[in-house]
Amino acid sequence: MKSKFDNGELTLYLHGRIDSNNAHNVEKEALECVHAHSPKSLIADAENLEYISSAGLRIVLKLVKTVPDFRMINVSSDVYEIFDMTGFTEMINIEKAYRIFDVSNCEIIGEGANGMIYRVASDLILKVYKNADSLDDIKRERDLSRTAFILGIPTAIPFDVVKVGDTYGSVFELLDAKSFAELLRDDRTKVDFLAEKTVKLGKILHATQAPKSLPRQSDQAREWLREAKPVFEEADFQRLENLIEAIPETGTMLHGDLHIKNIMMQGHEALLIDMDTLCTGHPIYELAFIYNAYEGFGICDKEVFKNFLMVDAETVGKLLHRILELYLETSDEAVIESVKEKASVIGLLRVLRRVIRIGEADTPSGRELIEACKSRINRSTAHLDTLTF
Repeated sequence: MKSKFDNGELTLYLHGRIDSNNAHNVEKEALECVHAHSPKSLIADAENLEYISSAGLRIVLKLVKTVPDFRMINVSSDVYEIFDMTGFTEMINIEKAYRIFDVSNCEIIGEGANGMIYRVASDLILKVYKNADSLDDIKRERDLSRTAFILGIPTAIPFDVVKVGDTYGSVFELLDAKSFAELLRDDRTKVDFLAEKTVKLGKILHATQAPKSLPRQSDQAREWLREAKPVFEEADFQRLENLIEAIPETGTMLHGDLHIKNIMMQGHEALLIDMDTLCTGHPIYELAFIYNAYEGFGICDKEVFKNFLMVDAETVGKLLHRILELYLETSDEAVIESVKEKASVIGLLRVLRRVIRIGEADTPSGRELIEACKSRINRSTAHLDTLTF
């Protein structure tokens, strides 16, 4: 039996079949290896294990009793089913092997700060995380999606974790689904329809009390402000800080990245994806994210809408206006522009932080972007008494 011992952790590599014919020898080898190293933790790597009988299961129990810090990894679906049926999955940490996906020829239908979203089949989409050490992030997003679903938020739940090169991804089953971006790219007349669906999702989110475990968006806004402080005069910074601090904590659930690439149309139902940005806070934060997606980020890159959202700036501008009109339930342009201005203060603060963080502050184009964002924020905060609506 092959093994590896490193820093107190022993890995045993299981292979072939473990049944009554060879169980005695497998047990003898495994226990001899364990006693030779006295590990603090023990891993049984089952990547090459084809079958395990009841005799093999008894070996696993002996290993657990010998080294309580025990887990099995890379367990095939067939072998995992045996562990599951016998109740071992409830007693022992057993991790299934990850299916391997190749996305080199797959269509990219979305991209966020944490990952890329691919269409890998007509009924499957795959979110691939950019960080190779992303398993905890995947599990967190899966838990958030399930929590949102239980609370009545229409969302696509990831049902499988897969390996993609050196990183990992989550597979979602979406039958004949298209993103709002695809729908709008194919038919510019769908602005009203997609705005209505977006607002309906937003209203559902914002009528839901978020679990206390979700991060508060106000904390993130304070972090943006802290990082951007050096570019503001003290009086301007203080005004902006006071406005941010005055936004009440409502406990409202927010998606955190609500735009046309993160909403899928499946049949007649609109579903949210990319749920790792779920947070809690006043709805003005959600409107700020929407503002950035359809206008704010255009300050950094005039082609961002066409390149990222697959739609021209004029069309997404109409979409933004219609979303605000429907969300606020008014056609009063003064009211719409007032709320848009408030959302832009928060949105542009995030854009400002982004320019600073990626190291563009010392470049001519970066300084120009910073000045544009700062000037617009200062003009708004000079006359705004509140950022809420």
